[in-house]
Amino acid sequence: MVGNLDLDFDQDKQQDISPELQELKTPEGELYLRFHLPSKEEFALPAIAIREVMQQSPERITPIPNASPLLLGTLNLRGQVIWVADLGQFLGNIVPLRTDRPEIPVIAVEEQDTLLGLAIDQLGDMEWLDIEQLQAPNNVADHIAPYVQGEWVNQDNSNQVLRLLDQIAILRSARWAT
Repeated sequence: MVGNLDLDFDQDKQQDISPELQELKTPEGELYLRFHLPSKEEFALPAIAIREVMQQSPERITPIPNASPLLLGTLNLRGQVIWVADLGQFLGNIVPLRTDRPEIPVIAVEEQDTLLGLAIDQLGDMEWLDIEQLQAPNNVADHIAPYVQGEWVNQDNSNQVLRLLDQIAILRSARWAT
């Protein structure tokens, strides 16, 4: 009798699952974080390169005198001091990052022992993207070309481009010394 109850329960449970969930597939591609700079350009970073994503009050970012103008200052991340950079300014955007707001999104990227916070305008979604669809960068300014690995072009809207950044090239850039 108990066995029949379990069987009936399992059948009822299967009927309650929507067809969309029954057809759920394993994601294809690799996981990336999408985000926007103040210029409204959209970029992505590989999820495996990101140590943490946070919203920080501008008051928690301490300006450092005589540092590169690309750097907003330092931030204490659970006892570890990290530099926070204005990614838009680093990439040559003329639109400055608004720091007169309650919180600034910061993406902490890491490579070996180097950790850097990249301040951006707006966080996007985490998304599985097909690396096979990545195209060579097109119409990329010379000063940011070393930091762009490629781009995905929206098939429905050819004007919409998502550029993949190379976090290692950003971290190792000689531009931080200026």
